[in-house]
Amino acid sequence: MKTWPSLSLLVIGLSVATAQTPAPSPAPALPPVVSPEVLPDHRVTFRVRAPRATEVGLWGDWMPLLPNQSQPMTRETGGDWSVTLGPLEPGVAIYTVTVDGVTTTDPVNPKVKLRARTSASLVTVPGDGSEPWETHDVPHGTLEVNWARSEILGDTRSYIVYTPPGYEAHRGQRYPLLVLLHGSNDTAAGWTDVGRANFILDNLLAAHRAAPMIVVMPWGHAVPFDGPQANNDSRFERYLLNEVVPQLESKYRIKGGREQRAIVGLSMGGGQALKIGLGHLDRFGAVAAFSSAIPSDAETRFHSLFEARDSVNRKLALLWIGCGRQDSAFERDRAFSELLTRHGIRNTFYPTEGRHNFAIWRRYFTEVAPLLFGGGTAKGN
Repeated sequence: MKTWPSLSLLVIGLSVATAQTPAPSPAPALPPVVSPEVLPDHRVTFRVRAPRATEVGLWGDWMPLLPNQSQPMTRETGGDWSVTLGPLEPGVAIYTVTVDGVTTTDPVNPKVKLRARTSASLVTVPGDGSEPWETHDVPHGTLEVNWARSEILGDTRSYIVYTPPGYEAHRGQRYPLLVLLHGSNDTAAGWTDVGRANFILDNLLAAHRAAPMIVVMPWGHAVPFDGPQANNDSRFERYLLNEVVPQLESKYRIKGGREQRAIVGLSMGGGQALKIGLGHLDRFGAVAAFSSAIPSDAETRFHSLFEARDSVNRKLALLWIGCGRQDSAFERDRAFSELLTRHGIRNTFYPTEGRHNFAIWRRYFTEVAPLLFGGGTAKGN
């Protein structure tokens, strides 16, 4: 019992000592990461906070790099990584970041581009406001998502439909139909999320440069994207012609006749547009392909087309092929146009500067849309 006072004094002493020891200062809060930051000269700074990473890179669809490559980012104080690139062309661009070999979206950017497999981030570089894909003060059309069970594909999927301004007000008017197809690893929303096709049409219609039209944008992956793709185009063709188009005809006020139907696509969708459109001239009167996937057996595949050149030329109001010179598809697209010309098939080849991205496809759509269905001179009935 004689030890209790000593123990009490010890406890009191420890308490006093502890009370006199200052608490450690909290670590200073790091400023929030800003990414992407668009600079006045159209360059863009991208930043990633990854203090434990050893290697961080960035890929953008404007780069002369493959998607599995990337531009190295520089490590900064505090564990942030950054890179400034550009200037970028006005519009929406797609990019991803890779941290120690793992590719993902920009962690602080809420603008995400969904794809058939994986996702990416979006950056918007403003122009001077005159760009045809910008939201101008004009009447706007409507985008509607249609869900339907596909017996051909064995799943339930959606397609997006654009109806022009005034569609609901003018109940007695019917419209031509444009089938607009996306590229590989994209979704049905690619042409609206990044291509901004609906705003392009709104602006062209307001300027009386295009005919009012209904546009359907279906999902072009008819088989799982991570599996064999050999049957994708043939299955998609059946799905489009035997299910999507009849559903559209039953729901929307669409004009009849092949002259009132066009099919346009980019990359994979460009190949699908050529195959389906040129293979069904009883259903389509205009075909356009941007940066298109051209089959290696094109001369054999389209042999029957060449034999019927006079009929083909009478039926096709437009056969348009565009590609950027910096695109790996350029030589194949040019060779296909030359093949068509050698066999007497009238076509337009439209070469420009540009890579395999929506920066060029937005421009091409702006060029082609006024050429469809009589352009701005067409009148609905």
